[in-house]
Amino acid sequence: MKQILIIIVFLGLGFWFFTEEEVRHGPGVVAADDPIQTRPISAKSFDFKGYTIKPLASFEIKARVLSRKDYSFGREAELSPLDFALGWGNMSDETILDQIKIWQSGRWYRWQVKQFPIPRREIETHSANMHMLPANERIEYLLKKVKKGDIIELKGHLVKVEADDGWRWKSSLTRKDTGNGACEVIWVEDFMIL
Repeated sequence: MKQILIIIVFLGLGFWFFTEEEVRHGPGVVAADDPIQTRPISAKSFDFKGYTIKPLASFEIKARVLSRKDYSFGREAELSPLDFALGWGNMSDETILDQIKIWQSGRWYRWQVKQFPIPRREIETHSANMHMLPANERIEYLLKKVKKGDIIELKGHLVKVEADDGWRWKSSLTRKDTGNGACEVIWVEDFMIL
């Protein structure tokens, strides 16, 4: 009997630790505005963890976290330990999101619908997969506290990352693209969960 009780306790703890938490807000748009992007006045490259980071544009966004995926393997994980799929406008409205299946894998953000709650193009232009490159340990700590459904605000730069061996990782500079190369690579300098 004691062994069964121990197994039940471990199963309960495992379910509690590994079940994805989600923040719910109820119906309505919770992040109305489009991201703000401007070309930086001085775009000086800098070194970080053995890579050269070149700012391409200043970037800030207030958005709802549609999904979060952590990474610990691969070259990109050295710089970006997690990605957020973010939504704004109608893609921050729970009544819309409840009709869209959203997930992430392999540094991609994917979605699926049975029937479109809003036009397909609006889903594509009001949500994006964003690779988070924390500028310091405090930012990384805050990024790792984020849950699905959180409303976040961040400021930083869209960047291009290069290594001496020719490896590159470059941010998209528009929210209108889709597919390979459409993700934002963000050097996150300021971050908060609202």
